[in-house]
Amino acid sequence: MISDIVKDGHATINVEFRLPNLPNFTIEFVIDTGFTDYLCLPSEAAVLLGLPFLYELPANLADNSWIDIPVHEAVIIGNGEERVARRRHRTI
Repeated sequence: MISDIVKDGHATINVEFRLPNLPNFTIEFVIDTGFTDYLCLPSEAAVLLGLPFLYELPANLADNSWIDIPVHEAVIIGNGEERVARRRHRTI
């Protein structure tokens, strides 16, 4: 089970990542109250982690403009099991 923690008034969750030939590591995410099934990483983090690029995802912003968001794939550990997850990274 994945549980969350409140820090400084923000709900957070720790996600454990697995990269080939490296020890597992954890990244803490702030959970958006409008959560839509995506975890966002800064562009630099996706590049630094070497996450494979999958595709561009069209996204409608609050000002009704559209942008394409790069989606990458990562392996995470959830409930003790390895899971493949698609990560989009924020370019803003």
